Amino acid sequence: MSLLDFDFMRRALLAAVVVGMVAPAIGVFLVQRRLALLGDGMGHVALTGVGLAFLTGSAPVPTALVVVVAGAIGIEVLRIRSRSAGDVILALVFYGGIAGGVLLTYLAGNRAASSLNQYLFGAITTVSSQDLVWLVGASLALLVILAVFGREMFAVSFDPEVARTQGIRTGFIGVMITILAAVAVVIGMRTVGLLLVSAVMIVPIAAAQQVTRSFRGTAGVGILVGLFSAVGGVVTSFYLDVPSGATIVLITLACFVAALGLAAVIRRTA
Repeated sequence: MSLLDFDFMRRALLAAVVVGMVAPAIGVFLVQRRLALLGDGMGHVALTGVGLAFLTGSAPVPTALVVVVAGAIGIEVLRIRSRSAGDVILALVFYGGIAGGVLLTYLAGNRAASSLNQYLFGAITTVSSQDLVWLVGASLALLVILAVFGREMFAVSFDPEVARTQGIRTGFIGVMITILAAVAVVIGMRTVGLLLVSAVMIVPIAAAQQVTRSFRGTAGVGILVGLFSAVGGVVTSFYLDVPSGATIVLITLACFVAALGLAAVIRRTA
């Protein structure tokens, strides 16, 4: 029997395609800005959104989207106005997000607590049709924003000072990048899990950097690696009956190791 015979697998594969494209497309800007851990911070904020959804009986995906967008704006405001370093701000988000998510889930009862692992580590069987509507809608909005503001986002990520002299609103673009990273985290939480989705944003880009020399090339190869890892991880998890999130991340790491080897061969033959 083919995996496409199952409705939940068709939904999971579509979600994997969305995650594989969107996560590296945002991750390339985070890597360029040296904010590789930002995705982890947003994952912890999203955990608070999931806990709030459990407590209020609302849908987890839209609730988490609202919470992470608010958290993303809060992070950028703190980074601009606070005297604390950026890594301290991220640490505060880490701790506050985890604490808020655990507390709200506990208050929601035992049933919610038992469902929490689905969001922490991903579960392919839990992607519903309603989730797909939200995920596809959010990803389309994200890709449109990338198409409109991609040049400004690249300029700010590459050199904020030069971008400022060119009249680019670096503060606004910085907030936008953080918000897009937060949205990407929520898009991937069902398939990869909140604790692992950041890896799909960062590791494919790190792999692409080994074999490319341009920003556009890195983004393109990173998206291909992300697609291969996400779809391959879901398919592998189905046939081996293993967690999808961990499988996807391990495949991305294998791609990184392969890229290191390919880069070494290229250097020797150049």
